[in-house]
Amino acid sequence: MTSYLNTENIARSKDGIEYHPLRPFLPENAKVLFLGSFPPQRKRWCMDFYYPNFINDHWRIEGQIFFGDKNHFVDLQAKRFKMVEIVAFCQEKGLAFFDTSTAIRRLQDNASDKFLEVVEPTDIPALLRQLPHLRAIVTTGEKATETICTSLGIPTIPKVNSSSVLPFTSSITLWRLPSSSRAYPLSFDKKVEAYRQVLNLLI
Repeated sequence: MTSYLNTENIARSKDGIEYHPLRPFLPENAKVLFLGSFPPQRKRWCMDFYYPNFINDHWRIEGQIFFGDKNHFVDLQAKRFKMVEIVAFCQEKGLAFFDTSTAIRRLQDNASDKFLEVVEPTDIPALLRQLPHLRAIVTTGEKATETICTSLGIPTIPKVNSSSVLPFTSSITLWRLPSSSRAYPLSFDKKVEAYRQVLNLLI
């Protein structure tokens, strides 16, 4: 199994600063780039890939949309996500993943975006240069959306379920979708419909 851990970054995380523990996942055919804020602490992971927290519903949302089964990517017995199947699916569909922050400090010992301090925002244009077929960036949460808008100089932060064209491109759209975290106050079914509408437009 291919490892997506960035061991060099993990090793240099110190003095309260965490560097992104995963390498960007950038399939050459990617049409959509999902950008969250930053991965949770490793103790909350059930796999070495994006959205690794077992109680985050991102992969259940994808399973429901594309396979009609929210547990398609879930190993219920082991309480893990099926990483091999997820990676193959993302490569087939052209879904790329990274986050809007490359380095952060956690102001509290939890996974809440509210207590993340951005030390180093991600170089978004550098990611885009590696994705020639990209049609849209999808942010999954308020912190991710605020961070990308600040780093790119976008004056108006899109509201949930809305979009805007990136100012330095002519064809790439920034979509803001609701967070797949269960802490976000929206039902699973409504999150599925929000993601479905956008993904049906893009892939």
